[in-house]
Amino acid sequence: MNSEQLLVSDRIIVPLDVPTPMQAIALIDKLPQVTFWKVGFELFIGAGAEVLKVLKQRNKRIFLDLKLHDIPNTVVGACTSAKLYDIDFLTIHATSGRKTLEMAAEVARGSGHLKLLAVTLLTSINSRELAFDLKIPLELPEYVLQMALLAQESGISGAICSPREAGQLRKICDRDFLLVCPGVRPSWSETKDQKRVMTPGQAIAAGADYLVIGRPITQATNPLEAWERICEEVAGAM
Repeated sequence: MNSEQLLVSDRIIVPLDVPTPMQAIALIDKLPQVTFWKVGFELFIGAGAEVLKVLKQRNKRIFLDLKLHDIPNTVVGACTSAKLYDIDFLTIHATSGRKTLEMAAEVARGSGHLKLLAVTLLTSINSRELAFDLKIPLELPEYVLQMALLAQESGISGAICSPREAGQLRKICDRDFLLVCPGVRPSWSETKDQKRVMTPGQAIAAGADYLVIGRPITQATNPLEAWERICEEVAGAM
């Protein structure tokens, strides 16, 4: 399915950033309109695969955000195990290197609908931290582009990137190379620890295929109303 065929609700991925299965189920039931949920470290370590089973029982799509980063054989083993959960997206750090990316991509190709997404650079990192703390001798947009191109050349299905880099990547990467953007915040919400942000409408206009939006929805006074406002904004941008 390409991005043009996606419904508005399919484009918005909501993180289950809670520590227990009970809290996760309560959030899923509170927002039945959400079709695509992200399970990250906190919940997966606390709940294991049980929460994935719950999501599958409710016919939800699953983004398992584990940001794999290890030697090739270890990552291949993790991808092989992840296939058993019948998930849709799984993340791997682009800095794992070409060999790891290529081997992981080969595992994903034999799994049906599992798509691997390469993490280019965490959206909590800004240009100054990239240059002075991580000592990367590239401008931030150039670094993100190089990581995305490495992933694409290695057979990975898409990249995780800030919406601020989405426009550049969309112009250069293949059209079927998915761009999944965290760091998306409506104008009426706080940015918190995200440093390279855009609004949902801006991110879609820049070329993002999927938006990962958590706290503006899950921590809103009325989560359903917040979800609907964001859907309206995305629909307008489309």
